[in-house]
Amino acid sequence: MIKARKRESAEDQPGGVISIIGPGMEVMGDLTAQGTIRVEGRVVGSVRADKAVVVGKEGMVDGDVTTHDAVIAGTVTGTLVAASRLEVQAGAQIDGEVLTRRMKLDEGATVNGRVRMDDEVEVPDTVDVAAETARSGQRGDGPKQVGRTAVEAGAGA
Repeated sequence: MIKARKRESAEDQPGGVISIIGPGMEVMGDLTAQGTIRVEGRVVGSVRADKAVVVGKEGMVDGDVTTHDAVIAGTVTGTLVAASRLEVQAGAQIDGEVLTRRMKLDEGATVNGRVRMDDEVEVPDTVDVAAETARSGQRGDGPKQVGRTAVEAGAGA
């Protein structure tokens, strides 16, 4: 007898949820997710995701990006921390400091700023960042710094 297995949805899997900022959409404020954030529109504020951040070809982030894995095909202006892996695709542009463990840089990509590759890169827990935001009473009405990035906390010299 064959038993049907229950199919797990993305919501049942930790970090399996993908949040999408679609083309033509503009978000003003900080974003925090336990899964993956995909940016195809524009974000003015920080972007933090436990699993990954993907910035599409037309995507733009004007603020810091903090995650474990990042794939950048669009534009990021700010500090980018990818604790595990960073992929910068052809045509992408990063203006700001980059801190990662491993990096793939395609021909035709542009990185303007300091790049530091280190085996000790850590990403602060997004849950703690959300709790800190709630305690401080901040709302998503504009870019605000919450906590400190790994670079500011002493990972960068």
